[in-house]
Amino acid sequence: MSKSANYQFIAAMDVDPAHEDLFNEVYDTEHVPMLLKVPGVVGVTRFKTESFQVSIGGEVKDVEAATPRYIAVYDVESPDVVASDAWAAAVEEGRWPEQVRPHTSNRRHEMRKKI
Repeated sequence: MSKSANYQFIAAMDVDPAHEDLFNEVYDTEHVPMLLKVPGVVGVTRFKTESFQVSIGGEVKDVEAATPRYIAVYDVESPDVVASDAWAAAVEEGRWPEQVRPHTSNRRHEMRKKI
């Protein structure tokens, strides 16, 4: 997390497998760059959940990938950033609203404060 960001806005979602390549292309080349221009957004990191094994209590356990599978973590200066006019305009730019958003599901949003 950036030193100037005391909050993280988390957007998580699944995407229809047939549109996964488009989802990732648009997210990386359009959506994130547009949101980074919003005042108060200081960084973005994307993740995709994976299955893994963990050792707990002397036993190795299999853990299935959590859903939603895709997570974007936006470092923001305050919760007001994601309610701003600049944010609202940025999320409606490019191919995201018409070509990508309709193919997403299981959407979740969270705001976390650094402690």
